[in-house]
Amino acid sequence: MKEKNPVAFMSYFRFDDQHDEGRLSEFRERLSEEVRMQTGEDFPIFQDRNIEWGQNWKERIEGALKEVTFLIPIITPGFFKSPACRGELEKFIRYEKKLERNDLILSVYYVGCPLLNEEEKRNKDELAKVIASRQYADWRELRFEPFTSPQVGKTLAQLAIQIRKAIERQAGERAKKKLEAEKGPEKAARPARPRQEKTSEAELKSGQDSAFDPGISLEAASPRPSAKTEPPTHVVDPWHRGDFVSISQAIQTAQPGDRIIVRPGLYEEGLIMDKPLEIIGEGECSEIVIQAIGKEVILFKTTMGRVSNLTLKQIGGGNYFGIDITQGRLELEGCDITSQSLAGVAIHGGADPRLRRNRIHDGKQGAVFVYDNGQGTLEDNEIFGNARSGVIIKAGGNPTLRRNRIHDGKSSGVYVIDNGQGTLEDNEIFGNALAGVAITTGGNPTLRRNRIHDGKEGGVFVYENGQGTLEDNEIFGNALSGVKISEGGNLILRSNRIKNNGMVAVSIIKKSGGTIEDNDLRENGKGAWSISEDSQPLVKRARNLE
Repeated sequence: MKEKNPVAFMSYFRFDDQHDEGRLSEFRERLSEEVRMQTGEDFPIFQDRNIEWGQNWKERIEGALKEVTFLIPIITPGFFKSPACRGELEKFIRYEKKLERNDLILSVYYVGCPLLNEEEKRNKDELAKVIASRQYADWRELRFEPFTSPQVGKTLAQLAIQIRKAIERQAGERAKKKLEAEKGPEKAARPARPRQEKTSEAELKSGQDSAFDPGISLEAASPRPSAKTEPPTHVVDPWHRGDFVSISQAIQTAQPGDRIIVRPGLYEEGLIMDKPLEIIGEGECSEIVIQAIGKEVILFKTTMGRVSNLTLKQIGGGNYFGIDITQGRLELEGCDITSQSLAGVAIHGGADPRLRRNRIHDGKQGAVFVYDNGQGTLEDNEIFGNARSGVIIKAGGNPTLRRNRIHDGKSSGVYVIDNGQGTLEDNEIFGNALAGVAITTGGNPTLRRNRIHDGKEGGVFVYENGQGTLEDNEIFGNALSGVKISEGGNLILRSNRIKNNGMVAVSIIKKSGGTIEDNDLRENGKGAWSISEDSQPLVKRARNLE
């Protein structure tokens, strides 16, 4: 009988893939490719949208097997509530027992589940107990990371290595059985049940050929030993009570990976980060001030770094950004940022930074400028009082904005232009002088669950061939229309609440289009609709509340 190649089946709740716009399907494809890279052999991973799913599932699970098969359950609350997912997991557990193995279920913990995290609930569900007792890939913090992220790539590689090792163990067991058969049945021994391997300290340090353990069993008896050590630290103190009196001197002396602690004081210098470093303020952020004139406060041009708890001021003297991120991943956290020249923060050249819990305000231009294929994730920032738009996305820029407050700017809250993209989720955008969000000239962002309100003009303005998708947003209390589509704009509006605006809920004029469905358009000052004769949107009126 011809031996079958190893395969896997991905078990998941369909809504989860739909909600995340096919991200689980992309995960499947990338993991399949990573296993091929690790093994040199094709490794198909089936999901239920594949034609081969049903046939291969039945053949692999119910037939006599000569090769290993894996189940990859994507763990979310919906997974445990799905009879189909539960049935697949139960069947695969029986399959594992038949083969006397316990290393063929490779769980990916995708969204937090009380059923797993809370012991009392977990003990009442046999399947949750099985998942909790095994090692799993903890994807919760990676869910919103791009697949180009180094951490995502590393975690996929670790999972692929675990698959490769399980395949190798199967091959070893098969060879052992063949040898025992040649010796005779009287000498044959019962094969030992494969155990999940522990990662050695050497493997942790090398990052190669280690057993997979980006997460940990919820029932682990004790924490794994840590190989972490504190990095070499340099102290900067303007009172000559540290290692250096200027931050630039510390950067020049430090080795990649070092940490620089900055004590309170005024530092009049521009910093060039050209090696991976941490620069952390010690004390009150407002008392640790770095200001630059005629240069950037920070020019970041390395692979990774961290800047935290500093006040950063660009005070003019030419055309300079406050923080200029030209490449790599900078973690910018808990800083107070202003610029009297160009934008407070610029992200470009494919850079993919993380901006969290910063105050970016009262700049002479915009707060954050993402362009030239810049990416990045902005979370929990306060962006306000800037002379131009709070966030400008342009020329292939594609950041993710999540839970930010973007308000009281002298222009639009967010401005997407010249084929900029972006994903805006759970932000509060309010009190801006122009539209809360403006989209033009090929801009095409996605907005979900944002609150866009109390603008001096409209809520969302799409014009000059701008596009975009708005789902489940609240757009209210704006002086003009909640949404205006003009001059060839084309917008998808789905399941939004567009209420209590000064003019109409949705205005579509000047040869514009769009798809408008399942929205609540009641209680606006001039009614639900204004559509010019030369515009032809697809309006499913019966599915909108007017």
